[in-house]
Amino acid sequence: MSLNTMTIVQAEKAMAAGEISAVELTASCLKQIEAVDGRLSAFITVDEEGALGQAREADARRKRGEARPLCGIPVSIKDVLCVKGMGATCGSKILEHFIAPYDAAVIEKLKAAGAVILGKVAMDEFAMGSTSETCAFGVPENPWLAGHVAGGSSGGSAVSVAASEALASLGSDTGGSIRQPASLCGVTGMKPTYGRVSRYGLIAYASSLDQVGPLCRDTADTALLLQAICGHDRRDSTSMEMPVPDFTAALTDGMKGARIGVPKEYFAEGLDEEVAAVARRGIEALAKAGAEIVDISLPHMPYCVAVYYLLATAEASSNLARFDGVHYGFRADGCQSLIDVYEKSRSQGFGAEVKRRILLGTYALSAGYYDAYYKKASQVRTLIQEDFTAAFKQCDALISPVTTSPAWPFGSGQDDPLALYLSDILTISANLAGIPAMSVPGGFSGTGLPIGIQLQAGHFNEEILLKTAHNLERELGIGWRPAPVA
Repeated sequence: MSLNTMTIVQAEKAMAAGEISAVELTASCLKQIEAVDGRLSAFITVDEEGALGQAREADARRKRGEARPLCGIPVSIKDVLCVKGMGATCGSKILEHFIAPYDAAVIEKLKAAGAVILGKVAMDEFAMGSTSETCAFGVPENPWLAGHVAGGSSGGSAVSVAASEALASLGSDTGGSIRQPASLCGVTGMKPTYGRVSRYGLIAYASSLDQVGPLCRDTADTALLLQAICGHDRRDSTSMEMPVPDFTAALTDGMKGARIGVPKEYFAEGLDEEVAAVARRGIEALAKAGAEIVDISLPHMPYCVAVYYLLATAEASSNLARFDGVHYGFRADGCQSLIDVYEKSRSQGFGAEVKRRILLGTYALSAGYYDAYYKKASQVRTLIQEDFTAAFKQCDALISPVTTSPAWPFGSGQDDPLALYLSDILTISANLAGIPAMSVPGGFSGTGLPIGIQLQAGHFNEEILLKTAHNLERELGIGWRPAPVA
């Protein structure tokens, strides 16, 4: 086994036993990045010198008996999170030369644990997209099949883990941006409950929906990384002040006594047959593990896409107003007035999809339309939340597909933004409700592309998700499989 294909659990055991060092593990990942990233384009920035320095310090910690979980583990970071002294582009030309002056809360926690930060990975511009094709600095490619998308917006995170460039990654999820690329690239990804993980240092897209979460190789690794990044942070007013459970303790065999709901709306017309078959095998696997399977309905789910693209774009319109060519970031040349600076810097600095969403959001918030669009969408969001509250009175967790199809070829849908928006139809609802959700590898298509299974649970019930995911892995026999890249 190559060092860079190890899971976190395997690597920590090997380092604790003195069989490998953090420097050797990090060097193995850096070698893989050098070998394959020219084709895959997962990374925007690779900090080789910094990573090796952190690895040496991790080895020194271990010798002093000061090692904590994640000490010496190489990770990649979505380029929407601030890492002090490193670029934070958000995949956008408008932040091409911005250097973060501070660490995000989750980065502080990783550094305190002794994790090794390899660099920053590609993403859809400002996390607005489902394929990572809007990234201004290279489009990550699915490592399982050339010419196919990696998903988005955390595409670089998913590729870096699947292609054995990093043992784990941190991404962000606003409408499925962790779970969807995790499914398409064959890794495990979790969106924690809104408020479970601090958003301090996360460059905002839609503040009431954004959440930081892990992309890992299996459920055990996900539990470890989740444990490290959770906790109250007074700098984030939405961060919940509540204890963080021992997530690894939830990874127990058997589902006896658990009730797993199957929402009929997730198996509607338009779902790829192979995706549906994988989800049904997952349902059968949980039943075999002892769970009771119950039918559930989420009647307002058909409205999720419309609600999401009103609320998210409205929040984006407000959040992205700060990128004006004045304070920091890209400023256009040849401007004759302040209005000129605003217009030219924003029109030249933002990509087409970001501008489209800003315009949609500004329209929804404009005088005369606010009540008809933003207010109405907020009211329907409440109905969606109530659907989930009712569902979790009948069951402990929900199981469904993550995406409507496996990964598709590059360029598909670029001329039809609505088609791409609809690709998130199965993941958006968890963000609107603020509940935890994750994607677990469930199988493969006939062309060898990964297909994930989605699990969702009630607020702050990440433990039942992890337990259910652990049993899915055990029953299906689909553990960590590195993508077949050189």
